[in-house]
Order: sequence, then C-alpha cells, then structure tokens
Amino acid sequence: MTTAPDIAHAVDVLVQGGLIAFPTETVYGLGADAESPEAVARIYAAKGRPSDHPVIVHIAPEADLSYWATAVPEQAYALIDAFWPGPLTLILKRAGHISDAVSGGQDSIGLRCPSHPVAQALFRAFAARRASGQAGVAGPSANQFGQVSPTLVAHVRSEFPELVAQGMPVLEGGASEVGIESTIVDLSRVDQGVGPVLLRPGHITAEQIAAVLGQSVAGVDVGAPRVSGALKSHYAPHTPLQLGSLETLRAVAQHPGLHDSSQRMVIVSYSSPQAGVRLHPQVDWIAVPADPVAYSHALYATLRALDQSGYARMLWERVPDTSDWLGVKDRLGRAAAAF
Repeated sequence: MTTAPDIAHAVDVLVQGGLIAFPTETVYGLGADAESPEAVARIYAAKGRPSDHPVIVHIAPEADLSYWATAVPEQAYALIDAFWPGPLTLILKRAGHISDAVSGGQDSIGLRCPSHPVAQALFRAFAARRASGQAGVAGPSANQFGQVSPTLVAHVRSEFPELVAQGMPVLEGGASEVGIESTIVDLSRVDQGVGPVLLRPGHITAEQIAAVLGQSVAGVDVGAPRVSGALKSHYAPHTPLQLGSLETLRAVAQHPGLHDSSQRMVIVSYSSPQAGVRLHPQVDWIAVPADPVAYSHALYATLRALDQSGYARMLWERVPDTSDWLGVKDRLGRAAAAF
C-alpha cells in the first residue's frame, strides 16, 4: 500500500509539473497540477484526449471553494454537506485565475472531493506546498481516452507502461470501492435561473440529490456545459459488446450465429437464469451481481478481464431502467455504442 514517502514523492512530481496516478473511491485517476496548463496538457497527450473534453479537479475536504469558483450557490453547499467527501462532482463557474485548460475552454469547472484516504492525503500534502494553501489535482480516469476505466492499480500500469517505466508515481489504493465514475451535477447556471442538472449519472442518484435540495433535478439540455464521460461512445472495450434482453441471451446461448465456429463469445447476465439452456460449445455464460452497487463495483474489472480472454463478441444483459441502475446503464450503453 501507499506510504507517506510515496505521497511525498508524488507531490514532488506534481510540483514539478509531472504526471501521477492516484486512487479514488470511483476509479483511478491520471493526475497533474490543475493550475498548470502545461501539466494538464500532459494528461491530454498521455490519454489521447481531445482538448475540448474537460477534466475534473480533485480537492481536499477543507479546500476553499471560492478559490476555484467565482460563485458557489447555496445548493452546492447543501450537496457538499450531504455527499462530500464522495462520488459527486459539482460544475460551478470557474474563477478567473484558474486556467480553462481544465474545462476544455469553458467558463466552468468541475470540482470533486474524493473519500479515498490516499487521495485525501495526497491533496493535503500538495496544498501544504502552496503559499495559498490551495491545490487541486486535475484527474480524469487513468486509461487511454474512450477505453475502460481502471479500478485496480494493475489496470493503470497496463494502460501506461511507458510512463510507469519512466518513473511516473502510481499510488496504490486497493480496488475502487464504487467502481464507476462520479455523478456530475451542473450548478453553474443558477444565477441564470437554471436549476440543478444531472450531466452524468453515478452512484449518487438524481432522487438523492433532489431530496437534499428540495427540488427536482433536470436532464441534460442544449446549454449544459461539456463534461467528462458524456460522449456517445465511451468506456469501451476492444472486444465488440452488444446489449440484449434475457430472452435474447438465452436464444443466442444455444445458437450464437457466429460466422466462424471456432470463435468464442461470452454472455454476461445479472439475472442468470441459465437453467434449461443448453449452451453452444463456443459460448460461455457468466453471472454478475444482481445488486446495482455490487454490479458497479465489478463492472470495469469484469469488462477488462473478458476483453483479454480471447472472445470474439460479448453480449451483456440490459440492466433495469430504475434510477439505482442508471449509472451502470449509462456506462454499458456508451460501451456498446462503440460497436
């Protein structure tokens, strides 16, 4: 596990404008000094990330939000009290002295305070090196752009072997507890009369947010800021992935319809009623958790493992449309959109 000297070394690298990898409760991040446009540009270059695709700035629990944002509405403080530290990102109006490199050229900024103890120790140690006492780590997921996010340190090392060989610090933090990226809520347009808007679903649901704020949460609109992970195709494996109903899964399990009978495929089901289904010799059937929280935790690790197992095709059961499954549904839908 990560030690105090490991964190001190990672802070040295951040101060020098370099890249690090760090754990959070959602996924592992590829981090750089959020106040250095040159350092942030290194993230984009390493990931192959489009320059107009924003990154999230990670801060310590005691960070001064007014340092990062020009205005912090009361709704933001209510959500912070309820969900920070935790898997919730708030989109606010960016302070003028913060470079728009972190927001893809927009006047907004995404801020999050992770709950992972290693991440918090890192941010606090970094802030202690600054005269202002404020520091942020710009940190998208530590994977090549558009690919499956990492939830284990081994995933990070396999994504960036050259950076690791060159000495990039990779802080160990165990398996990511949540397993999918943070919920993103836009509060940057409150002064324009636009209420809270859900820009990316996650572990924290729209219903939970609405309960705290005492008002409904709207869906994405044409005027909403661009945010991380909102492209149609994202979180994608290399192996073709399709979504289907349980009935489709059961039918394909017996007659996969592969052009090459030597090619294997895998069926992934959370409801797992495989009883009475005679599997085709080239088809495997695996079960994943039927609980959305446990499913989220296992999703990316399962995707990565199957992606490296030599299958020609993956067929995943569609998950329910209920709000507690929305984060998983979003990630699977974007992964399948690549194919």
